[in-house]
Amino acid sequence: MCMAGIETAAFAAGCFWGVESAFMKINGVVETEVGYMGGHTENPNYEEVCTGRTGHAETVRIKYDAKKVSYDELLEAFWAMHDPTTPNRQGPDFGNQYRSVIFYYSGEQKEAAEKSLEKMNKEKFGGRIVTQVVEAGKFYKAEEYHQKYHSKHGGGFCGIRLPFIRGRE
Repeated sequence: MCMAGIETAAFAAGCFWGVESAFMKINGVVETEVGYMGGHTENPNYEEVCTGRTGHAETVRIKYDAKKVSYDELLEAFWAMHDPTTPNRQGPDFGNQYRSVIFYYSGEQKEAAEKSLEKMNKEKFGGRIVTQVVEAGKFYKAEEYHQKYHSKHGGGFCGIRLPFIRGRE
């Protein structure tokens, strides 16, 4: 499905269940899926990623309508929903699969991510941000039972903080 104005972004900010739930609430996000990115193991499964030996981070890949929400606004939500100063940890979850990463798909996204990181480091986090800005590689979709987990099962947000920018109406 190719629609004008639909772009892709990917973020890792801890447990992908909560990250996906948070991004799904943003007006302009039209699709989300959770999976694994940033590692070296081909076709990893959840159990392998949980060992921390695959190098992958739990990641949410987002399709968004750039006419309704900007990439900069998605970055604002990313910073607001987690603690980017804790290496390999969010809330009760720890391990390199829970690290903070902005995966970029274009030079424009890379530039925006780096500028946003620098601004947040100066204005809010006192130079303590450990978030990585990494070119998006192959995305391995997680098992179906992980997709839209909180929508299917309810529950908390895995250490993800709310509020963030604009909710769905």
